[in-house]
Amino acid sequence: MRARLALAVSGVAHELREVSLKSKPAEMLAASPKGTVPVLVLPGGQVIDESLDIMRWALGQNDPAGWLTVGSLDNMLTVIAGNDGSFKHALDRYKYPNRYPLESGSDAKAFARTQRVEAASWLQTLEPRLRQGWLCGHQASLADMATAPFVRQFAHTDAPWFAEQTWPMLQAWLARFEASALFEAVMGKHELWQPVDA
Repeated sequence: MRARLALAVSGVAHELREVSLKSKPAEMLAASPKGTVPVLVLPGGQVIDESLDIMRWALGQNDPAGWLTVGSLDNMLTVIAGNDGSFKHALDRYKYPNRYPLESGSDAKAFARTQRVEAASWLQTLEPRLRQGWLCGHQASLADMATAPFVRQFAHTDAPWFAEQTWPMLQAWLARFEASALFEAVMGKHELWQPVDA
C-alpha cells in the first residue's frame, strides 16, 4: 500500500499489475526472484523491490505534497526504521500467530497477546510525536505515509481493543489517513493481472 500511496501522490505514470502471491506470475519472479510485492520495473529495466525504496524513488521524481520536505529526512527515516523493525516484527506475529509455531508454542492466542504488547509499546512512542498533527510536523510526510498502513493493520486486527486505548492523537491520525481521498484511491480493488492482458 505504501508504494501505491507514493506512486499515486507523485503522479508518475505507471502500470499497476495486481497479482496473487498464491500464484505468482513468472514475469514477476523474473523481475524479482524474492517473490514478494511490491516490484517496480523501470523503463530501462532497473528493478526496485522494496516499498520504501519505491516511495523514495517516486517522490524523487515528483513530490507535490512535500512529503520529503517535512523536517529532516533523517528524522523521518528514524521513525520508519522503528516501524519496519521492532513494530513490524511484532505486528506480523500478532496478526498471524499461527505462522510462527516455533515461537508461539502451544498457545497461539497468548503469543499473539504478547506480541500485541510489544507492538503497542512502539505505538505509544508515536503519541507525543503527533502533537502537531503528524509524525514530523504540521503536515503529512514520508514517515506518516510509510507508517500508517502498518498501524492500520495493527488497529484492524482487534478494532475494539485498539479503540479502547488511550491514544487519542494516534487514533485521530489514523482516522484522518483512512478518510483521505488518497487512501480511498489506492485501496480500490483491481482484477488480477494476466500475462495476456494489454
